[in-house]
Amino acid sequence: MVVIRVIREEGADATVPLPSYVTSGAAGADVRANLPEGASIFLEPGQRALVPTGLRIEIPAGYEVQVRPRSGLALKHGITLPNTPGTIDSDYRGPLGVIVMNAGQDRFEVTHGERIAQLIVAPVVQATFELTENLGETERGSGGFGSTGRG
Repeated sequence: MVVIRVIREEGADATVPLPSYVTSGAAGADVRANLPEGASIFLEPGQRALVPTGLRIEIPAGYEVQVRPRSGLALKHGITLPNTPGTIDSDYRGPLGVIVMNAGQDRFEVTHGERIAQLIVAPVVQATFELTENLGETERGSGGFGSTGRG
C-alpha cells in the first residue's frame, strides 16, 4: 500500500475530510474544496478558478498523483478540469489546488466541503530520449487523428 502523507494548510477547516475512496473498488480518492468560512466560488459558463483544498501532500518517489474530474459533475453540470489529467509530482510540496472549469450552460456554485475532483495515485516511469535517424515500421505508420476509423 502506498502512503500519501497529508498536512492541512494553516487556516484550513479541519472538519473537511481528507481525500478518501467512496467505495472499495474506487480508483480515485475524492478531494474536497476547503474555502474560507461562508465562502463559495461561482463559475459562470466558460469560467475557471483555482479551488483550494486546504492540503499539502507528500508523494513517495516513483509515484505521481493525477487529478481528474468527477464524472457526475461533468455529466450533470459540465464541470471539468481543463488540464486533465493534472499531474502532481513527487517533489512538489506546495498547496494542492484544483483548476475547475464550467463547460456547462448554467452558473455553478462550488461550495465549502464539496467533492470537486478525484486523485489517482500512479507509478511513474522515466525514460531516456534519444535522437535517431529512423523509427521502427508499424502497420499504422504515420496515420494520425482519425486514421484508424471514425473520429
